[in-house]
Amino acid sequence: MQKNSLLKLVACIVATVGIFLAFVQPLANSIRQGLDLQGGTHVVLEAEDTDIAKVNDDAMNRVVTIMEKRVNALGLTEPIIQREGARRVIIELPGVKDPDAAIKTIGKTALLEFKDEEGNTVLTGTDLKDAQASTNQQTGQNVVNLEFSDEGAKKFGDLTTKNVGRTIAILLDGEVLTAPNVREPILGGKAEITGQKTLEEAQNLAVVLRSGALPVKVNIIETRTVGPTLGQDSKDKSEFAFAVGLGAVLVFMILFYRLSGFIADIALMAYTMMLLGALYLLDATLTLPGVAGIILSIGMAVDANVLIFEHFKEEYQIQGKTLRLSMDAGFKRAFTTIFDSNITTIIAAAVLFFLGTGTIRGFAITLGLGTLLSMFTAITLTRFMLKLMIESKIFTSPGAYGANGYMLWKKEGKKHA
Repeated sequence: MQKNSLLKLVACIVATVGIFLAFVQPLANSIRQGLDLQGGTHVVLEAEDTDIAKVNDDAMNRVVTIMEKRVNALGLTEPIIQREGARRVIIELPGVKDPDAAIKTIGKTALLEFKDEEGNTVLTGTDLKDAQASTNQQTGQNVVNLEFSDEGAKKFGDLTTKNVGRTIAILLDGEVLTAPNVREPILGGKAEITGQKTLEEAQNLAVVLRSGALPVKVNIIETRTVGPTLGQDSKDKSEFAFAVGLGAVLVFMILFYRLSGFIADIALMAYTMMLLGALYLLDATLTLPGVAGIILSIGMAVDANVLIFEHFKEEYQIQGKTLRLSMDAGFKRAFTTIFDSNITTIIAAAVLFFLGTGTIRGFAITLGLGTLLSMFTAITLTRFMLKLMIESKIFTSPGAYGANGYMLWKKEGKKHA
């Protein structure tokens, strides 16, 4: 029994430390990074008055909403879209591969019009229900398939019925996208825009059409690239802060709780790997606030272990139980407190995630996920390894486990196993 416990303990420690040293940095680097860590593009848009529409508070709020839809539809990670002053909107796009194309897409007014040969606008983008990009299997062309609302379908049916043998121009922001000849009435409420050179171009057009036209004209007044130097500097500082925080915690636990602290440190390494692995599998984006959430959750993991070990000491010194029984009682007594405190943190993280935007949501994800995993490792993994160490009987002195620690009010007259 003692030998088996010792072998299991050694295997757990060696495997955990080995995996941590070998994979922690590659795994951390494989997680997608936000603008503050990898750089990207910073865009400032400014709205202007026209004869058709004037800039006001409601119009600017709608501009922000439409920009959020467009940027999110482009698949960009952890973008930041926020209003600045009365007329400006700031957009930050992390790690975009083609900044010019992204800026061109999000900056379009996206006023879609269907005009007859006399130049009369019969339909607009407000009559659209959906727009999806695809490749026509017969012609091989990249197209945008339009689906109209019930009212739009009626308008489009009337337009094509009255213009058989004539052309209908489809314009976006005043530019003619296509001008097909109507051969027969189209009554199904669907249409097709051709002329897109690539499927990506068709997809970007579908994005701006789905999100709707901007209520006012906007101009791009500033485009700035956050270079790799700034991104690397932020990344290096965050890695240093993570290493210092983790290192300080590891040293603290060993100094105050000896072998129990050492076991907690091993569990903390396992926690770190599980958290990074979970972020990678969830395809999450790591930002500087996200790193702060990880460091904070590490502190909470240590807090759980401190509660457990303090109860462990109390059970041994006050109640006079054996090391094994004291350990079991310590975990049992600490569980309720750990559970309650972690639940309140998870609730706070959920509120930040659902009500926050951008990097705030990144912080909420790492904090909430880290809290769940830290509670799991503290209650299960730490307990499992500490149980193996006690059963192996390599160290039988309670002081080696911090069980008689620094408490001066040790109860006399008890015999401890």
